[in-house]
Amino acid sequence: MSTEKKVNTDKETIISQLLEKVNGSPFLIVIDYAGVSVPEFTALRASLAAGGASCTVAKNSYMAKALAQAGLPDISSALKGQTAYVTGQSDICAAAKVINTFFKASKKADYKTGILDGAQLTPDKIRALGELPSREVLLATLLGTINGAGAALARVIQAHVDQQGGTTE
Repeated sequence: MSTEKKVNTDKETIISQLLEKVNGSPFLIVIDYAGVSVPEFTALRASLAAGGASCTVAKNSYMAKALAQAGLPDISSALKGQTAYVTGQSDICAAAKVINTFFKASKKADYKTGILDGAQLTPDKIRALGELPSREVLLATLLGTINGAGAALARVIQAHVDQQGGTTE
């Protein structure tokens, strides 16, 4: 087997693995990690993994090919320099929150772009997603709003019954 044939096979394998990652994730966050030390990057990866996301480093041209094969937006203009790719199974907000925290602490990295459900995201939009309250807090707020409306309705009904001289029994 010639060296060129082996290189092409390796390249195709890597692109195939990247394609599998982007197809298996509802989001892709692209970050610039220039200047980040290996221990810092390892800590970022561990924090992302704890939240159900993963961080991959690959050649930008390979990722561009994987994204094209997946039919996702062309973000090749952002794929320059030291680039890492964050994917996950479900929650872009949790991943963005981890990355936001890392960026504030390290002051060495930044967002380049992202993709959520097939649409390209600006760095500001990704940053904003990371600043949203957690899913649990949002659900608790929603439940409180629903309960508050139900309690208000019950008070109105009780006031009407009381006004009519009736009882609730």
